[in-house]
Order: sequence, then structure tokens, then C-alpha cells
Amino acid sequence: QVQLVESGGGSAQAGGSLSLSCAASGAMSGTYCMGWFRQAPGKEREGVAAIESDGSTMYADSVKGRFTISKDNAKNTLNLQMNSLKPEDTAMYYCAAEAHTWCPAQLRVGFFGYWGQGTQVTVSS
Repeated sequence: QVQLVESGGGSAQAGGSLSLSCAASGAMSGTYCMGWFRQAPGKEREGVAAIESDGSTMYADSVKGRFTISKDNAKNTLNLQMNSLKPEDTAMYYCAAEAHTWCPAQLRVGFFGYWGQGTQVTVSS
């Protein structure tokens, strides 16, 4: 069983930055696809970014060039650096993981079997 715990959410002004972290514990042996999703009130959960076991990354078009996903294998930590924040980035952000070498080109909720509890990000204009 894998446990994921997010931290680092909060509030920022438009144009500002926030950094999220996800601490993974449990049976994390083997290769994993890990990613970040977000869900705004009244909207579906959407994929933001993901990183494959070899370090390859992918991003939603809405965050390309502004967000950076990374991982620290030694610490079993997944990170998301968010720059140039916009009010539309406001959402609950979730860390997700699945025991698979690669991540799907189109991030989908159903692919991931492990989820964190979420951390709130609020961006004001």
C-alpha cells in the first residue's frame, strides 16, 4: 500500500509562486508514474503534470512553461513548482501515483490507483 501526503499549498497573488510537495511512503519499490491533478469547485479533476520513472515529464497545455514537476527518489518526494500563477490555477491539488513505468499521454484519473488527500491553492488577482 502506498500513502501520499501533500503539503505546501496556500495563497498567492497572480504572478506569484508556490511550491507543492508530496511525500510518498509504503510499498514504493519498483517504478512509478507520479503526477499532479487539480480540481476546482464545480469542475472535473484534471491532470496538471506527470513524471515517469526515467524522469520524463509531461504537462497540461494550461501550465506549460509555468509549472515544473520533479522528484527526489532518495526522499520519495514529488514536487511541483508553480510560477506565474493565475487566478484560474485556484483549485485543490492532488498527488497521484501508479505502479507503471510510463504515464499516459493524456493524464486521466482512472489510471492512478493512489491518491493524496489534496492541498488547496488559491490565487487572487
